[in-house]
Amino acid sequence: MAKYSAIKKHIYDKIATGEWPEHHPVSSENALALQFKVSRMTARRALQELADEGLVLRTKGSGTVVAPIKSQTSFMAIRNIADEIRGREHDYHAKVHVLRREHADDHVAEMLNKQPGDMVYHSVISHFENDLPVQVEERYVNPDLVPDYLQQHYDQMTPHEYLCEVQPLTEASHQIEAVMPSHQLCQWLQLSRPEPCLRIQRRTWSAGGVVTYAILTHPGSRFSLGGHLQFS
Repeated sequence: MAKYSAIKKHIYDKIATGEWPEHHPVSSENALALQFKVSRMTARRALQELADEGLVLRTKGSGTVVAPIKSQTSFMAIRNIADEIRGREHDYHAKVHVLRREHADDHVAEMLNKQPGDMVYHSVISHFENDLPVQVEERYVNPDLVPDYLQQHYDQMTPHEYLCEVQPLTEASHQIEAVMPSHQLCQWLQLSRPEPCLRIQRRTWSAGGVVTYAILTHPGSRFSLGGHLQFS
């Protein structure tokens, strides 16, 4: 595991277990650098990524604290895409492109807190609204926590529905970026030519650890992002 990831996991665990409640001070860059025997820059990267994910708040001159629960709740609620589409009174169906066991590369291993070469489960599914694919969901799953993942029928239920049944989520993190799709993604999304897409990388945890690492890709012409925030 990369050194900055070890720092992030340490802080994730403190928050997830309730040992560090909202507004609790988070160790400083200097303290984390000493504790994990890393450079201050590495500690700063870990804290900044946690801030970007909404789990901590960083204030110049005041240090870092655990974010209020309302702030930790992402503006992107984790919802079942099938329910969203049916809620718009549109037809939903899915097409499974990949469903297999494979060895984790360095990146996937880091995302799942595994070792490179460890066995993981990998799925790729297109989600359709009416007759158009609106999302390609590429997902890597920790087989230690979800041993029967490959035996499910994901044209009948979404991975989200199944995972919520067998490993209820305790936390999640998101990273959002604009990308141009690969040739393979264009095929899965049925795009006649490449167009800007929104990509969401998401890690989810249960009480047992990291459950999945998912990459969700939406064509820009078929997707909009919105939400409602309430401030006390």
